[in-house]
Amino acid sequence: MTKQEIAEILGDIGILLELKGENPFKVRAYQAGARVVESLEEAELRRLIAAEELESVKGIGGALAQKITELATTGRLAFFEDLKASIAPGLVEMLQIPGLGPKKIKALHEKLGIGDIAGLAQACAEGRVAALDGFGEKTQEKILAGIKNREAYGRRHLWWDAWEVSESILGSLRALPQVRRAEAAGSLRRGLETVGDLDFIVAADDSGPVIDWFTSLPEIKEVTAKGETKGSVRFESGLQADLRVVPAKQFVFALHHFTGSKDHNVQMRQRALARGLSLSEWGLVASGGEESVKEKVAGGQPMAGQGEEARTEAALFGLLGLCYIPPELREGLGEIEAAERGELPRLIELADLRGAFHNHTTASDGHNTLAEMTAAAEKLGWEYLGIADHSKSSVQAKGLGEERLLAQVREIKALNASKRFRTHVFSGAECDILADGRLDYDDAVLAQLDCVVASVHNAMTQDETVMTARIIRALENPRTTILGHLTGRLLLRREGYRVNVGKVIDAAIANEVIVELNANPQRLDMDRRYWRKAAERGLLCAINPDAHRTEGFAFLLAGVTAARKGWLTREQVFNTRPLAAVKTYFS
Repeated sequence: MTKQEIAEILGDIGILLELKGENPFKVRAYQAGARVVESLEEAELRRLIAAEELESVKGIGGALAQKITELATTGRLAFFEDLKASIAPGLVEMLQIPGLGPKKIKALHEKLGIGDIAGLAQACAEGRVAALDGFGEKTQEKILAGIKNREAYGRRHLWWDAWEVSESILGSLRALPQVRRAEAAGSLRRGLETVGDLDFIVAADDSGPVIDWFTSLPEIKEVTAKGETKGSVRFESGLQADLRVVPAKQFVFALHHFTGSKDHNVQMRQRALARGLSLSEWGLVASGGEESVKEKVAGGQPMAGQGEEARTEAALFGLLGLCYIPPELREGLGEIEAAERGELPRLIELADLRGAFHNHTTASDGHNTLAEMTAAAEKLGWEYLGIADHSKSSVQAKGLGEERLLAQVREIKALNASKRFRTHVFSGAECDILADGRLDYDDAVLAQLDCVVASVHNAMTQDETVMTARIIRALENPRTTILGHLTGRLLLRREGYRVNVGKVIDAAIANEVIVELNANPQRLDMDRRYWRKAAERGLLCAINPDAHRTEGFAFLLAGVTAARKGWLTREQVFNTRPLAAVKTYFS
């Protein structure tokens, strides 16, 4: 069983336990364990299991270690199977209905015998849900609406799409006269590949006009909640957005809290308690007594560090003895300990990039010419641009045969010699890795190129062993410069092909091949979870937009966000190097 399959089962156990009303600490232990397993490389997980050292990993206790070992070695877990058998199959599916959490689902099942969405819809139609304590007519109406729209509303959205919506709303929020500060929070701010909803935190003294503006946006399909300080809406795309308005003195605490993640927040609260403080979205106050943080703040208890120095998240972290933790790292996976030691990396920034190597023109399936792509790169201030049109086997993408490819090489040389653009163009190809691991061009042709991006585009149903050997053979070809989109995944559309990522990383390091972080928002491949340890071992990253038109260069922002989430620094990314250094590397 793969690490991803193990992580999914641990996550499922957490959900099932929550549906049964188990201890929240037990639920969180499985959820955290799933994230820890995901963060490990496949080979490292196997080594830890074989050496019986799983318990040495933070977040994995004895019980979890035993279950992970059982899953990895036998492919099944009796505890999980028994747990599933004890819960009606349709209850988990009911979690897809907005507003229905495990507690309400448990009540519906126990009091009305509802075991699936069809039964829930019937009970609502008959008015039985409204009659239950804690539900009522409004809740019943919302459940019915949620059932009707769950297919559209339940799906996640690409980070890029959510970011575009967020930027538009933020710009307008900050222009409102009542608004003093406004930021996006949640999984968008943490840079997750896909986003379920948007969270906006606003500091304003008069919340009414802000809520009114937000719930009146023209793109809204449904206003799901509207109160004095909070509004919730759904857009036509199904994307949900929540807006919270807080006093200026609470803004930093609310922003930190609603940025998350749950594990990060739990660890931060524990750290505060160890220092005699209580931390929540309402503030940071001295602990003790039975009042909540909200009640203490409302009662006038002074907040820790409420002076000028506490108006930023950096100040909040400082009050707890930590250096600033970038939002992308706030996953409860060691960032707090690193911040305490002062060992957090200086993460890569978009401005660090000097160009990119995987881009397409009208010679294959691109939408802009070589000159147009170069002009756009120059406008962005890029020192260099790599062209990597598809190779001949990608017939569907108008792949280039040898003659057309070499003609493009001559065109690129002539363009550079003309000095028409300040941006230097590197000749290359996105060369198909054939089913047996050979490259789509012979060595004589590949030798004419500055850069070869080797990618898999067909025969994606090969089993893991065959696919892994296929890619490794391509990496062992001395002409291969960069490995493109390692797993071939398309987020929210297609899972990646089966491949042993750890072995591929090992081969890339051994053969000094750069691995791409494909910045196309549908790819973001190689996945962020592999980068931290791989880069520490010397793997070099190239963040490439895989641009098929000039506007595609903007995708580098998504790539940099994913790279930051993978703890990557400027030094670990190849296309932060100046032109002269890149020329030397390619020579």
